[in-house]
Amino acid sequence: MMNAGAQRHDVAVVDVDTHVISLVQNTASPSLAGTFGETQPPQEQRIGVGDSVQITLWESGAGGLFSSPAIDRSSAGSRSITIPEQVVAHDGSITVPFAGRIAVAGRTPPEIERAIVARLKDKALDPQALVSVTRNISNTATVMGEVGPGARVPLSVRGDRLLAAIAVAGGIRAPVSDISVVLSRADQTVRVPMEAVLDNPQENIYLRAGDVVIQSVAKCLAGAIRTTDFIA
Repeated sequence: MMNAGAQRHDVAVVDVDTHVISLVQNTASPSLAGTFGETQPPQEQRIGVGDSVQITLWESGAGGLFSSPAIDRSSAGSRSITIPEQVVAHDGSITVPFAGRIAVAGRTPPEIERAIVARLKDKALDPQALVSVTRNISNTATVMGEVGPGARVPLSVRGDRLLAAIAVAGGIRAPVSDISVVLSRADQTVRVPMEAVLDNPQENIYLRAGDVVIQSVAKCLAGAIRTTDFIA
């Protein structure tokens, strides 16, 4: 007879037959490529809040907006000026002389160049602009865990794969068979064995800005428990 306050736990008993075994064997293992599908590098780099940019402006000849003895003159007679490095503000904008505040967050460098030229076209002589990212803060992935010091890894324009980011953050410092990799992106999180990433190149996916990678070490439990097993 159950004591007052005791809880009843229902236990389901399942007959393990060939059909159940087949279902288990055919169950797909967790996959980074299957979940995120990142087999191609990002097509473009977008600037974000906290990034640092440097802008160089040109106009076609003397007598224009940038005509000054202190301003560089190219061999073709054009004039140029380089604006000191700026950090993209919290509102996602920067200041460009004679163009005012320019919204840059979420835009690519070529898109920003066109926006600047559009602001200057009625003020400068055939203006041109070059936007360079000097410090990349927003396009980073975070790599952390129990087998390395952890780091915020800047992602390059060419694209950076998972294993490359782990190497930059300190590499693998435990037996590969004991490590699992957890990748969190937006509202999705997937855990796979490190061996799966090393054995299958498709699992070595390209990272995206904001990704969080955790290396977890499995631990062996033995002794007072009924079984000996590894848990992550």
